[in-house]
Order: sequence, then C-alpha cells, then structure tokens
Amino acid sequence: MSPAPVGRWLTRLKPDVYILLILGMVGLATLLPAKGEVRPFLGVAVSLGIGLVFFLHGARLSRDAVIAGATQWRLHALVLAATFLLFPALCLLAQGLPVWILPASLGPGLLFLGCLPSTIQSSIGFTAIARGNVAATVAAATASNLLGIIVTPVLAGLLLHRTGAGVSLDGLQTILLQLLAPFLAGHLLRPWIGDFVSRRARVLSRLDRGSILLVVYAAFSDAVAGGIWSRLGVLDLARLTLVCCVLLAIVLFATLAAARAARLSTPDEITLVFCGSKKSLASGVPMAGALFPGDGLGLVLLPIMIFHQIQLMAAAVIAQRYAERPGSEGDAPAATG
Repeated sequence: MSPAPVGRWLTRLKPDVYILLILGMVGLATLLPAKGEVRPFLGVAVSLGIGLVFFLHGARLSRDAVIAGATQWRLHALVLAATFLLFPALCLLAQGLPVWILPASLGPGLLFLGCLPSTIQSSIGFTAIARGNVAATVAAATASNLLGIIVTPVLAGLLLHRTGAGVSLDGLQTILLQLLAPFLAGHLLRPWIGDFVSRRARVLSRLDRGSILLVVYAAFSDAVAGGIWSRLGVLDLARLTLVCCVLLAIVLFATLAAARAARLSTPDEITLVFCGSKKSLASGVPMAGALFPGDGLGLVLLPIMIFHQIQLMAAAVIAQRYAERPGSEGDAPAATG
C-alpha cells in the first residue's frame, strides 16, 4: 500500500472532535458536577435543549430526500431490518453475557444503543467517499431517523421493560410527545423557516450540538452524584469497548452478506453497509435524556459514545477500501436534489 492512502487512513482514524468535546463534558461533570440550586435550572435547560434538537431535525427534513430513491424498496427494507431488527436482537443476546464480560449496569445502555436509528451525516459522507449510491443513502438514512422518533422509544420501552430495566411503558406516550411535538412543529414550519435553516446551517449545527453537550453534562453530573465511577472501572470500559467492536463486526458482516445474497449492485451494497451498521449519537443522546431521567442516564450514554467513535474509525477504513476498487469512478449514481 502506498504512503498516501496510509496517511489518509491515519487521518480518518483520529478521534472525532465532537467525541472529544463530549468526553470533556464527562470530565467537567466529574470534577464540577451541577448540584444545589443550579441543578433545577439545568434540568429546564436540558428539556429545552432536547426540544431544540428535535425541532431542528424536523426543520431540516426534506420530503424530497425521503422520496428520492424510495422506489428501491428492497434496499431500504434491508437497511431498516439491520437497524431495528438485527441490532436490537444482537444487543438483547448480549444481555446474557457473563457479568465479567458485560457489567449488568451497562446492559440497558447497550440495548438502547441497538434501538437507535442510523446516522445521516456520516452515512452520506462515507458513502460519497466510497463512491456508493448517495441518493439512496440520503433516502435510507432520513427514513431511518424519521421512523426512529417513534420506533426507538417504543422498541426500547418494550425490550427494557422485558429485561427489568427502568423504562415505564406508561410513560411512553409522554416521551413520544416530548420528542414528536417539537419535531413535527419544525417540519410543519419548514416552508417558512427552511431557507433560514439552510443558510444558517453551520450556526444551528453548533447550537444543536451544544444542546447535546448540555444533556451529557447534566447526565454525568447526576451519575457522578450517584457514584458512577465507584461502580465502573477502566477494565469495565475496556470490556464494553470490546463488546461494541464485536457487535459492529457482526453487523458489518451481516449487511455485507445480505447485500451479496440480494445481488445488490456495489453502490447499493455500500449504502446498506454504511446505513445498516451505524447508530446515531445526535438522536441517541436527546432520546436517552427523555427516556432515562435521573442518575442512570450516564450509564446509558456510555455505550452510545464508545460505539460512535468505533463506527467512525471502521467506516473510514471501509470507505477507503471501496473507493480504491477498480472502476469505482463510474459506479455511483449522482446524488439528487
């Protein structure tokens, strides 16, 4: 392999800057947790932040993106099956692992990870690098996130209730309203605010991400008060990282095998591999904030944060390998609107 591709791989294997910021919030909460009179105000800010995240999700959602490529029902069905069937099933099986492999306190977070929708931005970005079907990836990732607003809380509630974790099915209606109401408001207002959101995309993205950082800080403030670091050690985090690596490897192999069995074209195979193997941190953190109030939220967020970085590193390598295949320049359909 020439030095240039190696250099590109090493560049893409660097830790994601956003993950570093999130880890910074964990460190800040560990050293200076919010408590006393500040905590109630932080709780209100977190609720508003969760609403803002889903409002912006709704405002960004383009109906054209959902319609584009939607005729490829076989591809989209495989993506959704990997996201909302295969992942939860594997994470549910992981609940049976011995506690010396997966501590019981991290089980609910791993199961919640399995219920999350796919990513949008990174799926599209890596598909473009790999010269895959960008239009189909836009449609598949958007549909996954749209369905995830309803499917993720319901699926997580059902599975976590079954395993004895603390998500109340009675509270799902309230939780869905907390997520859906701002999302629908943002989408309904899109004809009037869509251009503004597009023009201010960078500023609003920072505001969006800032809200998620606030959720993480509040979550780990409560977790530190609840003694999270007395219950978890470095070895526990290393075991969780290994479990996440194995989980991602199984899903990558399964999506690749499904693409070959379905005789998908290489660009469509790339869409399935990237959309079907990813989980959204941007949706996962605010959803977790709505589903897991209290000091248990920090434990739920750990698998999401670790898996997110692992999936980015793996995707960087896979995308580069796909991009280097012979004749790839003529493979990918052009992205639409």
